[in-house]
Amino acid sequence: MNNIFDSHAHYNAHAFDNDRDELLTALKQSGVVNIVNIAAEMDDSEDILKLVEKYDYIYGALGVHPEAVDRTPDNFTETLEKQILSQPKIKAIGEIGLDYHYEGYSKENQKKIFVKQLELAKKLDMPVVIHSRDACEDTMEILREYRPNGVMHCFGYSAEIAEEIINMGMYISFTGVITFKNAKKAVRALQTVPTDRLMLETDCPYMAPEPYRGKRCNSSMIEHTASKAAEIFNMQTQELLDITCANAKRFFNIK
Repeated sequence: MNNIFDSHAHYNAHAFDNDRDELLTALKQSGVVNIVNIAAEMDDSEDILKLVEKYDYIYGALGVHPEAVDRTPDNFTETLEKQILSQPKIKAIGEIGLDYHYEGYSKENQKKIFVKQLELAKKLDMPVVIHSRDACEDTMEILREYRPNGVMHCFGYSAEIAEEIINMGMYISFTGVITFKNAKKAVRALQTVPTDRLMLETDCPYMAPEPYRGKRCNSSMIEHTASKAAEIFNMQTQELLDITCANAKRFFNIK
């Protein structure tokens, strides 16, 4: 397989500390054409800037994940803007959004920092990578107001929400979760997404597809996610990889 585009990865994570360079060199030989490495907090920026500088096929997104908002300074957008503008291979702001799954995080602070980053994206005319977990109502309310050029990553909501996101002109991305036996909700949502609005991702080191579930994920495993999606769309796996690669290049403005 070729034309594997991993639209959401975290190769700066500690899970890759022992063999990061070896793995990233090998991935390019195994059909992976591009990876977008996504930040979760401001402290990730320096590592991601180094990664995109070192590897010609890796691009980046910088931003603040909702679980990092309580340790993010008020003036963070000034620093974030400078970092983004310092490197043309930074192609999006992300991952940003809302996550109400765990207790102990301020919902109001999450919403405030989400909105600040949507406003920065509008100012810089950049796409956004959106994370939303157990926060559908508030996420959709904000998206309806701002209508960003965005992708909802690791999609986990209903088919009806998927349809609304598509109608906003956004993209939807799926992980290896769609290969799990209990993933009926995700599969139903996937069935509603037009193929020209679909992206594939690993969210690695997490979310490894079957038959690797529970193991450390890497971008080459997208082949298994693509195979499942291709089965749902009644097409060949390579055809789906070609389509999702073209979609991701268009979304991230990668020539």
